Amino acid sequence: MGAKWERDAAVRDWALAVVVAIVQLAGSSGANAQQTGVRSLDAFAYLLLVAGPIALGFRRLLPEPVLAVALLAAVSYVLRDYGYGPILLSLVIAFLTAAVHGSRWRTYPSVVVGYLMMVWPLPTLLGREVDGWQVFGLLAWLGVLVGIAEGIRQRRAVVLARAQRAEAVQREEQAQQARAAAEERLAIARELHDVLAHSLSLINAQSSVALELFDRKPQQAAAALATIKTTSKEALTEVHTLLHAIRSGAPAAPEQPETPAPEPVPAPAPRAPAPTLDDLDTLLRRTRATGLPVDTRIIGTPKKLPSVIDVAAARIIQESLTNVTRHAPGSTATVTLRYTTDTVDITVDNTRPTGTATRTGLGGNGIIGMRERAHALGGALTAGPRPSGGFRVAARLPARPAGAEVAANGATAGAEA
Repeated sequence: MGAKWERDAAVRDWALAVVVAIVQLAGSSGANAQQTGVRSLDAFAYLLLVAGPIALGFRRLLPEPVLAVALLAAVSYVLRDYGYGPILLSLVIAFLTAAVHGSRWRTYPSVVVGYLMMVWPLPTLLGREVDGWQVFGLLAWLGVLVGIAEGIRQRRAVVLARAQRAEAVQREEQAQQARAAAEERLAIARELHDVLAHSLSLINAQSSVALELFDRKPQQAAAALATIKTTSKEALTEVHTLLHAIRSGAPAAPEQPETPAPEPVPAPAPRAPAPTLDDLDTLLRRTRATGLPVDTRIIGTPKKLPSVIDVAAARIIQESLTNVTRHAPGSTATVTLRYTTDTVDITVDNTRPTGTATRTGLGGNGIIGMRERAHALGGALTAGPRPSGGFRVAARLPARPAGAEVAANGATAGAEA
């Protein structure tokens, strides 16, 4: 695109040079024939008449040297007593080009030099007659010429500034789109992790129980397999619902699974991909079904929380219990919710494990995802070993979203809720 524009500009410049050369040659020949007491045009005069137009072919590449060539040709033409004519046309074009594209300090003095050498006082000192119209009239026209050049220059600066602002705005929009896409990818990854990690951890734990009890206690093994079946079905439903919401760009109603046959399993878990604190009992029943004892403590008066905070609190509890199931077999867990006027505090403690953790190959980002959720809402989360043994996850979330930034980071959680 740039090379084509440069070629087109060069063609236009040389076309202009040809037109100016024709005008100067024809006009100067006619003007010289109509004047008396002037030198007849000779080969040198014609050379001066075409020198300026030829230089105009390079006016975009070398604006200031082209102005110097045109000025030298015009001054030489006038001082050799050739008749006045359109010799100044190439000089005017060269001056406007240099004034717009070049430096003012090197361009504008050429007006003064040209006036002194071609109008007054040098022609008078050389014995040529100069009337008052030439002295003052041409001075006024030169002022107009400088004004035109300055106007074009300012207009060009305004257009350039607007183009730069538009380009800056476009770059900022592209950067915002890139940031939004990155945040959306992180949100999708976090939601998939939250949807799948808990269910797959339950499936892994129950499959271990089923394998261990298959020969000695077949009824308990059958119950574990039934839990695996229910949990896997619910996980598929949650994934389908989440994918539908992602494709449609809006929250979607969860898909209705086929009516299952009666099975000896605990009460069904929520099918929506975003549990809330209202689903806490159901969530704890699913966790207890893996064999992990979980106690709850509620301090303060429970209250309805905004959806993004409610979802984040439930996700933090869910992920914390999933980590206990995977990494601390044989331990017990305690979930504590503390409601205050401005915050809701969540603490998930587990005792020292008595068994060997099962390697599932999953996870590694659970604590990071929980911390991101808390920070996105203006809260905080810490996780680490307890002095008495075991592990603790403690989060403090505001009772209200912490500002407009929540909209970007909690959009997915708010939509699915």
